[in-house]
Amino acid sequence: QVQLVESGGGSVQAGGSLRLSCVASGYTYNNPYMGWFRLAPGKEREGVAAISAGGGSTFYADSVKGRFTITRDNAKNTVYLQMNSLQPADTAMYYCAAYRGMGRILQDRSYNSWGQGTQVTVSS
Repeated sequence: QVQLVESGGGSVQAGGSLRLSCVASGYTYNNPYMGWFRLAPGKEREGVAAISAGGGSTFYADSVKGRFTITRDNAKNTVYLQMNSLQPADTAMYYCAAYRGMGRILQDRSYNSWGQGTQVTVSS
């Protein structure tokens, strides 16, 4: 399985920006998609964004469209999540995950390798 390590979380004020990174290692990185998910207290895990292997296709939750951008650098085995115009509702633990090859792209059951998460806190 792929090992994933996230970084880049932190505390920002509303309207601010953060860029999350997810570095993948292990004997295979050739998943067709990589995704970012978030888990806030009292809520279900939410698929935030996903990207295809070559980066040509991206998918976003409605709640983040126009504010978040997912990209990847395959030479660095890294996936990024640029988050702009952050709102308190974006406060959560953010996880990157590797798609297992079947299932809905922004559904967590479609992913079988997960990082440990990085915390994002947005204050008003």
